[in-house]
Amino acid sequence: MQFNFNNLEINNLHPQTEFEKKVFFFMEEWWSDAETVKVQTSGSTGIPKIFDIEKKKMISSATMTCDFLGLQEGDTALICLPVEYISGKMMVVRSVVRKLKLVIAEPSVKSLKELNTKVDFCAMTPLQVENSLDKLHLIKNLIIGGAAVSESLKKMIVENGLPQDNRIFETYGMSETLSHIGLKQIFPQAEDYFTVFDSVEISKDERGCLRIFAPNLNDEVLQTNDLVEIVNEKQFRFLGRIDHVINSGGAKIFPEQLEALVKKEIPNEAVFLGREDDTLGQKLMLVIEGAQSEDVIKKISEIQFEKSFHRPKEIIFIEKIPRTPNGKISRIELKKMI
Repeated sequence: MQFNFNNLEINNLHPQTEFEKKVFFFMEEWWSDAETVKVQTSGSTGIPKIFDIEKKKMISSATMTCDFLGLQEGDTALICLPVEYISGKMMVVRSVVRKLKLVIAEPSVKSLKELNTKVDFCAMTPLQVENSLDKLHLIKNLIIGGAAVSESLKKMIVENGLPQDNRIFETYGMSETLSHIGLKQIFPQAEDYFTVFDSVEISKDERGCLRIFAPNLNDEVLQTNDLVEIVNEKQFRFLGRIDHVINSGGAKIFPEQLEALVKKEIPNEAVFLGREDDTLGQKLMLVIEGAQSEDVIKKISEIQFEKSFHRPKEIIFIEKIPRTPNGKISRIELKKMI
């Protein structure tokens, strides 16, 4: 199904699937007299919350993204993300604000399986991208969010033989920033840093965690638990979440950096955790998704880790790593399982 926001008569729309109905209900909420809409957080770092967001700030966010990507009235967007979360809601709002044609695809790991025509814009999770590599050539501007893009997925994207005028970006943001506040290009050029939008100011607190001031999106200064390296007033490198940091024998280990290194060598999902240990405080362990594999273990043993304590003391294989409803790895649930 497709909604054409350039010439839309809502009374003539007849959604069929459950997801089309959810998109339709959100459109009704958007066009209501209320000044806010309700948004649910993903719950990847804690208990999911529901809070109200001003529509005018969502319009500001949509405008920044559309301007950055150069989207024009009449262009085609595709939504394949749940509209319960800010990621899905913002795809609808961007289409309304820029008067795009919005194609509806059921959210799943293979949302693009029925896509046979080109679209100008789409937002997906890394897991969706990994399962849709054969369709990426149909998307002119793709943004990937909800979780970090692994090095192995970046490699698959680059080696996919995409047209050079296609653009793919990794996003940085959260529900409180109304989707992303910064983008980092993956293809056709690989960038090292996220670049934030013009109206966004960034700084660090005493812990080295990112602070965001984006008055067009949120009236408050947003304090994150994301450790970063700030390059200049508009660019930063994400190092990892401070609440994920593993303290092993007095050494602080950033699991996200080790995961990026490991995933350059193996195709499996991999997560580093700290297991309580009487001697070390926390013992570094690596959880790998998939069946036990001596080949995978051998590849990990050959990795040149920067520090000796970066090498996992224990490797565990697990059939399926738990994820939140929108596809993020749930470290909380994984720790409980382990």
